[in-house]
Amino acid sequence: MTNRFDNKVVVVTGGTSGIGLATAKAFSAEGASVFITGRRQEALDEAVKTIGGRVTAIRGDMSRLADVDRLYDTVQQKHGQIDVVFANAGGGEFAPLGAITEEHYERTFDTNVKGVLFTAQKALPLLKDGGSVVLTSSTTSISGTPGFSVYSASKAAVRNFARNWILDLKDRHIRVNAVSPGVTETAGLNELFGGGDQAQGTKDYLAGLIPAGRIGQPDEIARAVLFLASDEASFVNGIELFVDGGQVQI
Repeated sequence: MTNRFDNKVVVVTGGTSGIGLATAKAFSAEGASVFITGRRQEALDEAVKTIGGRVTAIRGDMSRLADVDRLYDTVQQKHGQIDVVFANAGGGEFAPLGAITEEHYERTFDTNVKGVLFTAQKALPLLKDGGSVVLTSSTTSISGTPGFSVYSASKAAVRNFARNWILDLKDRHIRVNAVSPGVTETAGLNELFGGGDQAQGTKDYLAGLIPAGRIGQPDEIARAVLFLASDEASFVNGIELFVDGGQVQI
C-alpha cells in the first residue's frame, strides 16, 4: 500500500456500503483524512469502524442542500481545504415505461443528479486548485436496460457533468472524471435484484455476459477511483472510465 493521499482531505458521499465504503477505506489506508456521508446513523457508525484511520461520518441526504451544507461546514471546522471529492451517493430501482411515476422520477433524479451537482458545486470554495472530482456514473449511461430508463438517464447526466465541468474549472486546474462500474457485488445490487436466490440467479446470468466471466467487486472500483483522484492521473480529465470486465465493449 502506498501513501498517495497522505495528508490529503477526501470527501466520499454514500460511504457506508458498497463502492463508497470500499473507496473510503482505500483512501484512508493511503493516508487520507476521509469524510463520509450516509443516511442512517447505524450504518455510519459501522462504516467508521470498518474504514479505520482518520475518518469522520456526517449523517445526511445529498439530495437535500441543507445536508450538503452541513457536510462542508463539518469539513471546514477541521481543514482549510479539500483535495478530492468522490460524489458517489446514488441509487435506483426498476420501473418500465408505462409504470414510471413522478415520485420515481423525482427520487432518482434528486439523488443521482441534483445530489451530485450540488455535492460538487458546494465543494468549490474548499476544493483546492489542482484538486480532483470523481463522479459515479454507470455502464447504463451508454447501455440500455429493460425497466431502468430513469436510472440510466440520470447516470448519463452525471457522465455529461464531467464533460462540461472540466471547461468550467479549467482555470483552477481541477480535474473531473467519471467512473462507470458494471455489475458489482454490493448489498444494493442484491436488493435491486430481489435478494436471495433470485438475486444470485440474476448475477449468474449477467456474469455470463461479461467477457471477464464474473461480476465486479467494490475494491476493484475503488482502485479505479483512487487512480483517477491521484497525481498518477494528472493528464486524465473528463473521461468515463468503465470498470465492468469488458461488458459494454462488446
